Amino acid sequence: MKNKKLVIGSDHAGFEYKAKLIDYLTAKGYEMIDAGTYSADSCDYPVPVHALCKIIQSGECAEGILICGTGIGVSMAANKHRGIRAAVCSDKYSTEMTRLHNDANVLCMGARVIDFDLVCELTDIFLTTDALTEERHVRRQQMISDLEDGTFEEKYE
Repeated sequence: MKNKKLVIGSDHAGFEYKAKLIDYLTAKGYEMIDAGTYSADSCDYPVPVHALCKIIQSGECAEGILICGTGIGVSMAANKHRGIRAAVCSDKYSTEMTRLHNDANVLCMGARVIDFDLVCELTDIFLTTDALTEERHVRRQQMISDLEDGTFEEKYE
């Protein structure tokens, strides 16, 4: 069975969706860790993003969800963390592909871009889709890690 413990975070723009998504996922049996923010007051999104990424890096959770106005800012901040593969998704196909092909471990969405029903649909897709284990996909995922570690050039060029 897949891990049913998730970490979720947002900025002020995503706060309302985050609170509703916590309720939605808790009702589905997920144990939720809230990495902040804890109100709709304006905040600097890298703070909850960093908290979420540290939890994933520790191994406490394998996957996370981030919500801001567009999903873009939180994804950019999340992808600065080693081992994080965050993807902004606003449609079903991209959400499925980011899991299948890229083994993304953080789903980023925009509360000002998509409605809450779609947030729930995309979250369900993200959480129920496993990465493909075909050699070409695993190789490409490793190449991303090698870029992050600074070993890409010595291995592939």
